[in-house]
Amino acid sequence: MILLIYSGGEFMYFDTHCHLNSEELFENHDMFIQKALDNQVNNMVVVGYTLESSKKAVELAKQYDFIYAAVGIGPNDCLDTTQEDMDELEEYLKEPCVVALGEIGLDYYWDTVSKEKQLEVFNWQMELAKKYQKPVVIHCRDAYEDTYQVLKRNGHPGIMHCYSGSVEMAKRFIDIGFYISLAGPVTFKNARVPKDVAANIDLEHLLIETDCPYLTPHPYRGKLNEPANVVYIAQEIAKLKNMEIENVARATTFNAKKVLGIK
Repeated sequence: MILLIYSGGEFMYFDTHCHLNSEELFENHDMFIQKALDNQVNNMVVVGYTLESSKKAVELAKQYDFIYAAVGIGPNDCLDTTQEDMDELEEYLKEPCVVALGEIGLDYYWDTVSKEKQLEVFNWQMELAKKYQKPVVIHCRDAYEDTYQVLKRNGHPGIMHCYSGSVEMAKRFIDIGFYISLAGPVTFKNARVPKDVAANIDLEHLLIETDCPYLTPHPYRGKLNEPANVVYIAQEIAKLKNMEIENVARATTFNAKKVLGIK
């Protein structure tokens, strides 16, 4: 277990979706983690999207007691996924530091993997999530209705990661047990849709995330993203809801721990 210095403070932030396991961040992950702690980001979930990245997520979570892992195979990376891969994923799900299965889901924006294959692997992983009673972390792009139908049919809770859909669709996901997680785009000047979601969805249903190294929030858009920047997402939500940032930090941390089963 690696010890790092906490910054203290009365409230803290929880980055529910980061990729410290990515090529861009992994080599200097200790530096990015310390910067996060310096900014009161005291919890993070490192999320897998392939077997290899899931393995790295587990490795990182085992090193730090305030970091957790999610493991899964995403829709853009499941072209050659087999049932044997599910067996390997199942082994990771047995680790105490693994708090969710993801990121999984459907992505119809890219056409590298057929819809049929995406749906097959999505359903395989939903079965594993139910078997191990882990919430799911959902990647959904241009596939909201199909994703909703799979989730409704399975009746299993989780997180809509980096949500980019409408307020109406968000309410449908909430009704079947999902939290809505907002990332960097909510801070973008002309991003009306995520701003509408932030303003109109009750705080009790919201989470914050960076999805780093991607989707860097304003004012650092165009630069490498990192967990410390989750503060800017909380800041924007506070502004849109006309409330103190401390309230956003506390509520989203409470929500994260609740959905992920963290004491």
